[in-house]
Amino acid sequence: MRQTIDGAAFRRMILSAAAAIEINKQKINELNVFPVPDGDTGTNMSMTLNNAAADLRKTDDPTLTKAADIAASAMLRGARGNSGVILSLLFRGIAKNLKGLEECGGTRFAEAMQDGVQAAYKAVMKPAEGTILTVSRVASDSAAQAARDSDYVEYVLEQCILSANVALEETVNQNPVLKKAGVVDAGGVGWVTILDAMLSSLRGEDVIIPERADEAPREKADFSEFETEDITFAYCTEFIVSRDNDKDPEELRSFLSGLGDSLVLVDDDEIIKVHVHTNNPGVALEQALTYGGLITVKVENMRLQHTEKVLKESDKPPVIAKPEKKYGMVAVCAGSGIAEVFKDLGADGIIQGGQTMNPSTQDILVQINQTPAEIVFVFPNNKNIIMAAEQTVGLTEKQVVVIPSKTIPQGVSAMLAFDPEAELSDNREAMEEAMRNVETMQITYAARDSSFDGYEIHEGDYLALYGSALFGSGKSLNTLLKNMAKKLQTEEKEFITIYYGEDVTEKDAKKTLQLFEKTCPEAEISLIHGNQPVYYYLISAE
Repeated sequence: MRQTIDGAAFRRMILSAAAAIEINKQKINELNVFPVPDGDTGTNMSMTLNNAAADLRKTDDPTLTKAADIAASAMLRGARGNSGVILSLLFRGIAKNLKGLEECGGTRFAEAMQDGVQAAYKAVMKPAEGTILTVSRVASDSAAQAARDSDYVEYVLEQCILSANVALEETVNQNPVLKKAGVVDAGGVGWVTILDAMLSSLRGEDVIIPERADEAPREKADFSEFETEDITFAYCTEFIVSRDNDKDPEELRSFLSGLGDSLVLVDDDEIIKVHVHTNNPGVALEQALTYGGLITVKVENMRLQHTEKVLKESDKPPVIAKPEKKYGMVAVCAGSGIAEVFKDLGADGIIQGGQTMNPSTQDILVQINQTPAEIVFVFPNNKNIIMAAEQTVGLTEKQVVVIPSKTIPQGVSAMLAFDPEAELSDNREAMEEAMRNVETMQITYAARDSSFDGYEIHEGDYLALYGSALFGSGKSLNTLLKNMAKKLQTEEKEFITIYYGEDVTEKDAKKTLQLFEKTCPEAEISLIHGNQPVYYYLISAE
């Protein structure tokens, strides 16, 4: 039985966990309560963990501290969806506890797990029982109890998993929504899968993604597939700088993340080691010098064959835009028509995302940094993107204010309430009030068979949502639209906006408009080609 883990072991544990989640992501996705095609928990956890795996593969023989820091940092930058953000916070707490260690036993690992749980709970405004938070908390408490019996890390992790499985089975009774659907929590399944894979790795049984039989492995990379112009940032810049003051390395990480890509930053009490692709290596080094003296520097031109082009592009200013105004706005949405709506309302930046494609914290951060304003409002427009957006606060020199819009209509209403002359607190209050006054109705399709809240849902059925609740399902789209129109007429809504998606023809959309005009004659109704994927219709009502 293994008593301690070092950096190499922790690295393998994360790689094993990433592989296990990748293999099981679809099974985890299918535990989502609503059968909407949202590619949710499993996909987001997999993308978040794989970000860490990618960075760890670039690191040979790391210390335990470095392995944990690299994993946590990569997960934070790559966190997608609520499940991905919570996962990154669990490992961030673990990394902070393990700082300065070459190896650790069961007792210290149990403490690190508890610190991870505390970090995750702290970030969630209203923690609910019956989620990944519950499973991770019970598991970490069990780990602490086991550590009193034995300091062997393998034993601690083994006992932790036993309790995690018990907690997972109980989630169906703790969460009313899960109980209605008769399923356990998807995030909890993901966490148990991760712990299982980490234990397997400790025992020398690393989880590896099997090669597909119909895909012959390449013997070497074929660089002829890439055009030189595809290399966005020309210089591979690596350096080590000494830490001669107390400046926070996270400030350097934030600066460099806006200057290029492929960023890896690892620090300890004495040095900061950086790898980044950028068009401005001099700017990167100049910023590094504010922390201390440069110990080593290596800059390589990745586009030697196009020297003139590289030199021209390297003169571009840093990606972090200087403030030209007090307020700026960034919105997340999918669909060219909806993007135009947000641009018309004053959005400085649009991030492509929504259901099935949650952007990462890094994706959102880049757009924030490119906004030429002191204060940047971020509109996630999806409940599963809010936490990823909130993680950008403190990662940039700009002041970030996340307006927690859960739908496109909420985001539109919030932006309509914005006043460029008002104070920040007044704008925030007005925007959040506007969101509370708008109702959102959506029609998509069922991705799988399901029985929920009195509805028998079949794969391929049309699926209607009113707010976050199931409104109806069936084979007839027109019937659902009629029921929605009647609902809005009963509630005497005055303003209705219908966004039709990429799978709806203009002819059918106009028929829908006529239906709502006939049913709700007193309302002012607008029709917009949102061109959004996944949802046939998004309907806003006030």
